[in-house]
Amino acid sequence: MAQANYAPSLDDGEKLTREELSALQLERMKWSVRHAYENSAHYRASFDAAGVKPEELQTLADLAKFPFTVKDDLRRAYPFGFFATPRENVVRVHASSGTTGKPTVVGYTKKDLETWGSMVARSIRAAGGRPGMKVHVAYGYGLFTGGLGAHYGAEALGCTVIPMSGGQTEKQVQLICDFEPDIIMVTPSYMLAILDEFRKQNIDPRKSSLKIGIFGAEPWTDAMRAEIEEAFAIDAVDIYGLSEVMGPGVANECVETKDGLTVWEDHFYPEIINPETGEVMPEGELGELVFTSLSKEATPVIRYRTRDLTRLLPGTARTMRRLERISGRDDDMLIIRGVNVFPSQVEEHILATPGLAPHYILEISRPGRMDELKVYVEAREGDDIDPDGKAARSLQHRIKQFIGVSIRVEVVPPGGVPRSLGKAARIRDLRKAGK
Repeated sequence: MAQANYAPSLDDGEKLTREELSALQLERMKWSVRHAYENSAHYRASFDAAGVKPEELQTLADLAKFPFTVKDDLRRAYPFGFFATPRENVVRVHASSGTTGKPTVVGYTKKDLETWGSMVARSIRAAGGRPGMKVHVAYGYGLFTGGLGAHYGAEALGCTVIPMSGGQTEKQVQLICDFEPDIIMVTPSYMLAILDEFRKQNIDPRKSSLKIGIFGAEPWTDAMRAEIEEAFAIDAVDIYGLSEVMGPGVANECVETKDGLTVWEDHFYPEIINPETGEVMPEGELGELVFTSLSKEATPVIRYRTRDLTRLLPGTARTMRRLERISGRDDDMLIIRGVNVFPSQVEEHILATPGLAPHYILEISRPGRMDELKVYVEAREGDDIDPDGKAARSLQHRIKQFIGVSIRVEVVPPGGVPRSLGKAARIRDLRKAGK
């Protein structure tokens, strides 16, 4: 990996003590809860049904009295019913892909966009980025928040933006070679596709201009971080966000520690709950991440259930608290013969198995009365396609030993697993197709 020449450069929010931060959070939380209640039909009905009023929020702990918000709440309000400001004050809208139902639509006022830009700028700076650097944005542009979120945040920091968007992998490599960016912002799985293209063109990725990779929009492992850092000789850090809360820039790893995502707590208040009971969990316990926005005008969210599984930890590089790397989503968890399996767990063992590349699909079927899991995984470029089955047996053994589930493994040639231009599609569920 690159040796970042890191010199701390913090803004006023990052310099707050815990006591100052807590006071600011309470002040902003009181405003956000009241703003939501007075201007959103959903929150007014939700709070009234729960028998709670904004004035009952007197301490940060009082937030637990208020009801949760879930994705279906936004879907039911499609398209603009969740806005808490007049529609004419909304200067931009973004939306989810809507692949599992109606899209969730979020709006932004001019102030919201300024806040978002400043949080992404803070995130890029925490990753080691500085004004004047060139940023290659390979997140998709459009209704997805990734491309435009990264774009305006980089501009807010004073960087030069290369708005490449996703796809056209051959051209991605050409522009990285020709424009010599310092930073790339992209999903980690698509960064691996870019790496494949470098190698296909016989270009040494370690000799590229890239110094920093800021990767998000999907869970990834420390093993994948090591793979990317070694391949490109860069510092690879994690960025976190979701459109319902704001977009990328809700939290970011600090390059000097790389020990989890620092939550920008002056604008987003995190909780960890038991996903089954809704009970708030103590710091350090694994559970579902919940966010309350503290400054959003157009689409405030109060106790939004992200479905992401993580732990809340004390701050290190900043006084603000950290999230452990997201281990997966509770709605992405597979239960195979009574064993909980996350794609990120399988990925970790693929990367630890010689001869296998980090491109894979998990296929679930039910040929009889029990679910079966099959892993299609690529052989590494230049390696034989596991002629004696050693790599497949090794992966089967590792997953049985460390996760506790029996699987089948098929090693396919390089390029045999479809590439994604955005978030990687890791699961193929044949049960839904009756296969």
